[in-house]
Amino acid sequence: MGLTDITDRVARACAEAGRDPSEVTLVAVSKVQPLDRVEAVLEQGHRVFGENKVQEAAGKWPDFRARFDGIKLHLVGPLQSNKTRQAMELFDAIHSVDRPKIANTIARIAQEIGHCPDLFVQVNTGEEDQKAGVLPDQADAFIAECRDLDLPVRGLMCIPPVDETPSLHFALLAKVAARNGLAGLSMGMSADFEEAIALGATHVRVGSAIFGERDYG
Repeated sequence: MGLTDITDRVARACAEAGRDPSEVTLVAVSKVQPLDRVEAVLEQGHRVFGENKVQEAAGKWPDFRARFDGIKLHLVGPLQSNKTRQAMELFDAIHSVDRPKIANTIARIAQEIGHCPDLFVQVNTGEEDQKAGVLPDQADAFIAECRDLDLPVRGLMCIPPVDETPSLHFALLAKVAARNGLAGLSMGMSADFEEAIALGATHVRVGSAIFGERDYG
């Protein structure tokens, strides 16, 4: 495992799906990873990274950005409304827009600071109580609400239930995106990103397969 292995697998999955590899962005999810592992991946030339928590990203990335050009940061974890301003100043994309309160907060701050990261609406495709995301039957209305606020919604994101076939959830997400004219599909992680690419993923979020297992100790 490692960055080279994963980029090779992404390229193979694209070839099998008849897709151009440039259509798929590999987001290296560096949450809870030691700085030396992250630096090693930066040294290999990778520049797109994902973090789950605003606070952790704020402590990690300003230093790296001072040393490495062209870093793009994606927030792939839930966004608390009191962290919205900090997230918008730190991240190039937010994958977890999932409720009107967050959408309105982002819109207000975007007006104040004059810019807004690319946004993905998180859809709770498995309708799981413990998981964030708008329910599939409410997604169209929420996307319209975000557009009415002039938010730059680029696509949708999902995290399938661990005990279900992920491809069913990827297909559902792609269907919701297509009928709303959205090109971006943030779906697929270490265990299932090839399936996600076959079903149209534009952003795959891979962590442990690049960096090694996380130590939450």
